[in-house]
Amino acid sequence: MNLDFDSAFTERTPRIVNAAKLHRAANRKKAKQFLIEGENAVDAAVSTGAAVDVFVTEKAAERFGDIITACGYMGVYVHPITDKAAKHLSDTATTTGLFALCKPVLWSAGKILNGKPSLVSVPVLTSEPGNAGTLIRTSDAMGADGVIFAGETVDPLSCKVARASAGSLFHVPVARDPNIKDVLGQLRKSGMQIVATAADGEVDLAEADLSQPTAWLFGNEAHGLGELLEEADMRVRIPLRGRAESLNLATAASICLYESAKAQERS
Repeated sequence: MNLDFDSAFTERTPRIVNAAKLHRAANRKKAKQFLIEGENAVDAAVSTGAAVDVFVTEKAAERFGDIITACGYMGVYVHPITDKAAKHLSDTATTTGLFALCKPVLWSAGKILNGKPSLVSVPVLTSEPGNAGTLIRTSDAMGADGVIFAGETVDPLSCKVARASAGSLFHVPVARDPNIKDVLGQLRKSGMQIVATAADGEVDLAEADLSQPTAWLFGNEAHGLGELLEEADMRVRIPLRGRAESLNLATAASICLYESAKAQERS
């Protein structure tokens, strides 16, 4: 694909100005589009048909030539941009120079659960984009059938979450529902067991029956699940052998999802 960088979009080009506004959730909702940056995220968006437009600097076009070629096959428009335009679009100190405008990819919680899933992650009140993206990535890696963000959480379509998911946002169904009670009700109606981790959980993770369809509740980074622990059918504890008092959200989720995937593979 031949790109004319002599007529590249600048930071003042309306298309760039409007794309940069998508870092705000309200603008994403209004435009019904979201902006992503980076090799893994853009590659996944293009290959799955979620990408509508790609913006690329001259250096990035050379570096990510395979992705630019794939855009031609997938019918995705590629727009050359200047380095200054890339800095305007990026939310990081060092930009990759590769961006994509994407159509919304979020599912509803009901659609995920109607598929009779075996394993679902349910992050509750998750506010940290890095953790949210890592949970999506881990869920994808462990073969989970979906991720349902419950409560007032970070927007899964933010650029930071998409980047942290390393492309998994486009591979595993992701939903967001602000009504926690409604999500719990749908989980019960679907027949899934609801499992949560707690330092004083009644069941050791190694002894928990995770062979049946399971929804894992993962609490807020700062406050955990609080009273929502009572909503779980089973509260498990992760045994800590060393002197660390606890695990962070992403690490705990990785361990739990791995154990679930292993148990379901055996059964």
